[in-house]
Amino acid sequence: MQVKAADRTAPTHRSPPMRRTHSRRTPARRWTSRKAQGLAYAAPTAVLVTVFFVLPLLLVGQMSLSDWPLLAGDRGVNAPENYTDAADSTLFWPAVRFTLLYTVIVTVVLLALALLLALLVQEFRPGAGFFRTVYFLPSALGLASASLLFWGLYSPTTGPLGSILESLGLVDDPVSFLGTSTSALLSTVFLIVWKFAGFYMLILLVGLQRIPHEVYEAARMDGASRGQIFRSITLPLLRPSLALCLLLCVTGSLLAFDQFFILTKGGPDNSTVTVVQLIYREAFQRLNLGTAAALSIIVLAVLLLLNVLQFRGLRRADES
Repeated sequence: MQVKAADRTAPTHRSPPMRRTHSRRTPARRWTSRKAQGLAYAAPTAVLVTVFFVLPLLLVGQMSLSDWPLLAGDRGVNAPENYTDAADSTLFWPAVRFTLLYTVIVTVVLLALALLLALLVQEFRPGAGFFRTVYFLPSALGLASASLLFWGLYSPTTGPLGSILESLGLVDDPVSFLGTSTSALLSTVFLIVWKFAGFYMLILLVGLQRIPHEVYEAARMDGASRGQIFRSITLPLLRPSLALCLLLCVTGSLLAFDQFFILTKGGPDNSTVTVVQLIYREAFQRLNLGTAAALSIIVLAVLLLLNVLQFRGLRRADES
């Protein structure tokens, strides 16, 4: 009986090695299944990016190196004629200078106002939620719709702004908000600031609410003033949100099209033509897709360069 009992227990001592071998294979199978699931989840996005970004970008690159009229199609390679024609255009450098000037003005004014609004409504006080909603409401309106709205407001004949200023005694004659290059630029900047100040305020408000209150309390206990707290605590800890706003604002300003196309049509005397408007003129007015594609590639290269420089500058600031 003792021998039989020993024989019965013998198989139980051989089973653990088989279980160990099975446990070694399980993580590999799980990793393979997770990898397959990840590829399955990423496949639709990869297809969309390929179809709607990579392939059009390759097509634009081909157009920029070819003689490609809008109504005739590809007539063969003519590189680098499209790029030289774009640079030699009489409107190219004025459009570049105007776009850069517009970008600087909009970025400075818009981010300064958005930061001020975010500081005003960051505390949970009576009425703060109402003002947050009011400031953000213009962002819900489309840019084309907002441009049409302001085009009506700026109209010297039917717009109410001119008559309001006359009734207040601020002006004697009807105001031409879009009649000169300076007034057209400032009027367009006012439109963009009105529309997007609430959007950037919301981004900065989220960044402000992520700053721990204990840091402010410790600074106040040490006797720091409001200016010192703002310079030494708020701005450094708000740097990621400011960087995001700066990136979005610069990119959007360099690609400005809708507001100038609706308000000024590039006038007066082509003084408010942006680079994207120049691309539109080359493609759909002069019917030259090759030169328009070359301008698009130039704009894309400039945007990539600016984004890289901004990221490097932010990394150096964080490391220091």
